[in-house]
Amino acid sequence: MSQYDNVSVVKKANVYFDGKCVSHTVVLADGTKKTVGVILPSSLTFNTGAPEIMEGVGGSCRVKLKGESEWKTYGDGQSFNVPGNSSFEIACDEPYHYVCHFG
Repeated sequence: MSQYDNVSVVKKANVYFDGKCVSHTVVLADGTKKTVGVILPSSLTFNTGAPEIMEGVGGSCRVKLKGESEWKTYGDGQSFNVPGNSSFEIACDEPYHYVCHFG
């Protein structure tokens, strides 16, 4: 799916890590919330509350989930799952565009 139709968008951006990650919250007609954003070239660590699925829609990144020793590479059209109450490290050498699905 290349777009979401019939959605509401929260106008104020979610800005993390001094602007290295910026996203907007999108609310679908059924009330489901997602964020659509970009991570600029950097190495960051994110903490999760709810489980997340990170869907890459442009660029690529390397990811290491909490408790794992190996980095895995993900690109456009690929996703990775992050458990709730966990964390992951992400390294991007180029802008990485994503949709974050919660729950």
